Amino acid sequence: MLSPLLLDPTSLLGGLGGALGYVLGAIDWAHLELGRVLGTEFQVMFFFSVLVLTLCVSIHLCSIPEAPLQGTAKDLSRQLAPNNPLLSSVKMCQHGSIEKVKNGYVNPELATQGEKNKNLAEQTQKATSVKSLLKGLVSMPPHYRCLCISHLLGWTAFLSNMLFFTDFMGQIVYGGNPYGAHNSTEFLIYQRGVEVGCWGLCINSVFSSFYSYFQKVLVSFMGLKGLYFTGYLLFGLGTGFIGLFPNVYSTLVLCTMFGVMSSTLYTVPFNLIAEYHREEEQQRWQAPSEDPDSIRRGKGVDCAALTCMVQLAQILVGGSLGFLVNTAGSVVVVVITASAVALIGCCFVALFVRYVD
Repeated sequence: MLSPLLLDPTSLLGGLGGALGYVLGAIDWAHLELGRVLGTEFQVMFFFSVLVLTLCVSIHLCSIPEAPLQGTAKDLSRQLAPNNPLLSSVKMCQHGSIEKVKNGYVNPELATQGEKNKNLAEQTQKATSVKSLLKGLVSMPPHYRCLCISHLLGWTAFLSNMLFFTDFMGQIVYGGNPYGAHNSTEFLIYQRGVEVGCWGLCINSVFSSFYSYFQKVLVSFMGLKGLYFTGYLLFGLGTGFIGLFPNVYSTLVLCTMFGVMSSTLYTVPFNLIAEYHREEEQQRWQAPSEDPDSIRRGKGVDCAALTCMVQLAQILVGGSLGFLVNTAGSVVVVVITASAVALIGCCFVALFVRYVD
């Protein structure tokens, strides 16, 4: 079962990692010794990226010793068998042990249990087939489908803003020109705006970490619906204000709203998936189904479908934003579009997403 105890630290650490990455882009490495040694600021950023990746992979490989899966399964069977006679009997019966036929007759209990174990194995194999996974995606219940749509709207709005935010800071807020000569004043102003935009994204990541930490306190007062609605609403209003009234200080302050949205997207939808499955488990215990063809939905399939909305949002943003910018002639349209999509998602979250009481 998914747990907020796992989701919140994941979002918190992700925000801190994003903050460190954005700081690398915000520092003017050309005037520092490391930048002069490596050549350009891009080489500095790639150097730190390779260094951090190598360090993290090394820690990951050495942190948790692994045991062979087959040996672990055998040890587990030996530990469980003495304490669970039924499990031991089923195992012997399944492998055709002499315990199945004793004193000239078949033990009815062991034979029945062995047949049930065989049916359970067949159902498990059927439940994990590719065809059943695709069928589970196609026949997704309406409330799962609505949650995926809201997640798609949220990520489309979030990625639209994040993709062009530093460019927006350099061109609109600071009034620079990215196409000017590299030694011109307009281009240097644009570069300064991009650096400040990286600091704004750093503020977004840090605030996302803090908000993720306090979410477990807020959820007791607001509930998942309140957190979901508030995240979309604050992001929509914040990006709209930034697009309509571009200012350096107000933009940096409103970058905290990006952090609220980021934390919301990484936690609330998956908590709702957990609530849906918890409710289905309770209904299954209260009214067990005798239909052998009824296969319970897997949490992994639903989480995968939810995560696919991030990739679909990237496709939509990558295929449409360039056309919008070229048509409008300004990157302001990106921020306004992000605000509009977030506010549409806010209404969708309030009206169509189902919440478990």
